[in-house]
Formats: sequence, structure tokens, C-alpha cells
Amino acid sequence: MKICFIGLGSIGMRHMRNLSRLLKEQGITYSIDALRSSHKALEGEAQALICSEYYSYEELPNGYDIIFITNPTYLHYDAIDKVRGKTKHLFIEKPVFESCAYDIEQWKCEQKGIYYVACPLRYSPVINYLKSEINAEKVYSVRVISSSYLPEWRKGVDYRKIYSSKKELGGGVTLDLIHEWDYITYLFGMPMQVYNISGKYSDLEISSDDVSIYIAKYEDKVIELHLDYFGRVPIRKVELFCKDCVIDADLLGSTIQYKGCLQKTVQFAKEDMYLNEMNYFLSMVLCGAKNENDIGHAYKVLGIATGKFEQK
Repeated sequence: MKICFIGLGSIGMRHMRNLSRLLKEQGITYSIDALRSSHKALEGEAQALICSEYYSYEELPNGYDIIFITNPTYLHYDAIDKVRGKTKHLFIEKPVFESCAYDIEQWKCEQKGIYYVACPLRYSPVINYLKSEINAEKVYSVRVISSSYLPEWRKGVDYRKIYSSKKELGGGVTLDLIHEWDYITYLFGMPMQVYNISGKYSDLEISSDDVSIYIAKYEDKVIELHLDYFGRVPIRKVELFCKDCVIDADLLGSTIQYKGCLQKTVQFAKEDMYLNEMNYFLSMVLCGAKNENDIGHAYKVLGIATGKFEQK
């Protein structure tokens, strides 16, 4: 299998490690190339895993089985447009683009392979449980929160220099935490209407938005979503308000608690959702499994997050 990575940041390296591990376990031979913007010598895992390096799209050969788009979000469209003729399949890091200002219709008629956009929280045991065990039609209201402190995201790294802090690179909670909108639509479908307030309100030294709050209207329920970069206590939860109970789903604690008439707790073993996701992606490429987050769907979710959503 011939593979190429465009972008070797932390997420690109994580995907590369997981991919290498799974291919080895399945006895599949492979080679990994990289398209790089820097001529700095590779070190550590990257040096061990990468066979060939290229520094322009013109240099990049044809005939790849998979190309991973893991460079900054604002470069995704250009990267996809330039490499789609060089590969059968694409794995695109989330969010798919930094805005909904692009025309993707031209790609749909040409697309023969899998163009998958990352959505790792779908592969967490908590979201899997909600998807399989909860009847969405019996949920009256949902409250979702993802709150964390940006300066503590990466130890030893100045938060002011990472892409999340830079609006011009596609940073900010609206795009960075699009995970939440992805799994909301995965669990409950597309909303009818969405209202949003977002902006920069804390004293963090960033140019991107640090809080984004939504209210979404469905035919049979309402959903509240809170995203921020300044919460000093990390929280990632989904609360479902039902007739007989409130279901508290804690993604960080890997628990589901039923509170009310029904009282019980479901505890999940810790799982690597990124490894689970990579395993599923390979099942799409090798076995024809369904692509549940193609560019078209990811583009609609981006529209919800950025206020460009129109219910058809």
C-alpha cells in the first residue's frame, strides 16, 4: 500500500502511528511518503516511518492508495484539489475547511474513491452507546458542553503560537471543537434552525474566538451547545433530558449515568478512539465499509458551526 501524508504536526503523526500499527497487525506491506513545507531533517518516529520526502505538489508522484490531508485547515481545499488525481482515497482531518466559501459540487461527479473526513468522537464508547441504546425520539432536550483551558492543551508549547489561537489559520472554538456538532448530527440528525453567539471574551492572547454558544431547534427537541477555550476544569459532557430520567454522558470520564426514576451507571474501559477510527477507515478502503462522513456531510456540519446552514 502506497501512502502519503500532507502535514506532519501532532495529529498527522498520531494518524501515522496508528495506521502503521494496524497495517503491521494485518500483515499489509506499505510505504509512507510525506509532502513537507520544511526542509528540516526528520527525527524520531517520522524519520523511521517515512520513506520519501517531497516539497511541492508538482514533485509528488501519482498512484497513491491513500493521501492524508493533515495540514492546517485553511490549506485543505487547495491540497485536496491538487492531489485528488494522485490517489484513490483521501483521509481529511477535521474540520474539512475553514469556511463554506468553496464549491465542492465539481468533485462529486468525479469521486470514485473514499473521501473521508475525521470524526473521532463517533468512535468513543460513550457516543457509540448513545447511538445504539438511546431512542432519539424519546429525548426532549439535550445540553452539550466542551470546556477546557487552551494554554494547557499541549504541555511545553506556547498556546499563542499554535493554530488554535490564530483566526487566520482556521483556529477558534467554532472550528476546533466541531467534534460536538459532528456527533450531535450523528445522534440526532440535522436541525431545523440554529442560533449562535460567538466571539473573543476572555483574556487569552489569541485572535480566534474563545467561546461559541448555540441553540438548535428540531421538530421534537431543542439542543444547547456550549464551547469554550477558557474553562479551568475540563468538561466534555452530553446531558439528555427524557421523560423518566436525565442521562449524563461523560466523554472524559467514560461513564453514562441515568438519574431520576431509573438509576444506574455504565462504566466504559478507556479506548483509543483515534485508533478505532483508523481501523474503521481501513475497513472502508479494504472491505467497502460505508463512509458515514464524506465531504458532503462534513461540509453541511461546517455550515451549522459557522452559521451558513440552510435546512433543505
